[in-house]
Amino acid sequence: MSSTQITTGAICLAAVVALAFAPMIVDAYHLALAISLLQFTVLATAWGMFSGPTRYVSLATTAFFGVGAYTVAVLGEQLPWSLVLLIAAAIGAVMAVIVGLSTLRLSGVHFVIFTFGLAELVRQIVVWYEVNMTRVLGRYVFVDITQNDIYWQLLTLAVIVFGTGWLIARSRFGFALRIIGEDETVARHCGINVTIAKVALFTITATFMTLVGAIMAPRFTYIEPSIAFNATISFEVVIMALLGGAHRLWGPALGAIPLTLLFDFLSARFPSTSTLIMGVVFLLIVYALPSGVVGLWEKLKAWRPTASKMRGAQA
Repeated sequence: MSSTQITTGAICLAAVVALAFAPMIVDAYHLALAISLLQFTVLATAWGMFSGPTRYVSLATTAFFGVGAYTVAVLGEQLPWSLVLLIAAAIGAVMAVIVGLSTLRLSGVHFVIFTFGLAELVRQIVVWYEVNMTRVLGRYVFVDITQNDIYWQLLTLAVIVFGTGWLIARSRFGFALRIIGEDETVARHCGINVTIAKVALFTITATFMTLVGAIMAPRFTYIEPSIAFNATISFEVVIMALLGGAHRLWGPALGAIPLTLLFDFLSARFPSTSTLIMGVVFLLIVYALPSGVVGLWEKLKAWRPTASKMRGAQA
């Protein structure tokens, strides 16, 4: 391990330790804002872990988020918290495997449309079950989990997500995924089982999204399908990941932080037009920063040596 990697690791560890003390020194508003930042950082990073190397645009984030939240709403009062989270993760993983095997043979706009429809399908199934079987549409979440607990659990999950992404990027599995993203036909000729690789990565990232929904459920107190399966979450995550740059592990976090602050401001100041403004922001990001902030930074780094050489040649 190089000295640069050791230094980077030490800085990251110090940052995590510092963030762990945040609930003890901030007020309730800033703690709630920090929870939102961690929530979207994990969701956007998990989305980028799948869509970055494979170049698949998924709008299924809210489907897994909602499943996690509803698992807590159903089982939260009956089982220990850690067991509820494990069950939520298992349900999300099983659902991801089924969906992955069914849809990851699609590509392009067909995959986008299917994943968007998946979220709506899951929402309608939950609505049908609640109305016809339980005779209630919403559920109250009464679990002994405080805002501090939610923050610390999301922080722990964020560390696990980044650690998982770092390991995948440096493994043969990650190398295979990059080949798949460049050309699936070439990947198959190289002996890579494209379907298994994509389903495995989709399952890993979907499990993280499910856990975010489960951890966030106590914060809502009351959950109904329109809250748990809010399609806006999927679009916000895509915008954040694209702004930061989905092709780098830490890129989505660069988009999640400023946009979470922006969306919080817009929803508070312009509640009736915040969705419209978000749409305009999305169009601007796609047009002005097709490779995200990370892509722009990499272009600037590549341009500086070239410009220096040109100035040297002219001299």
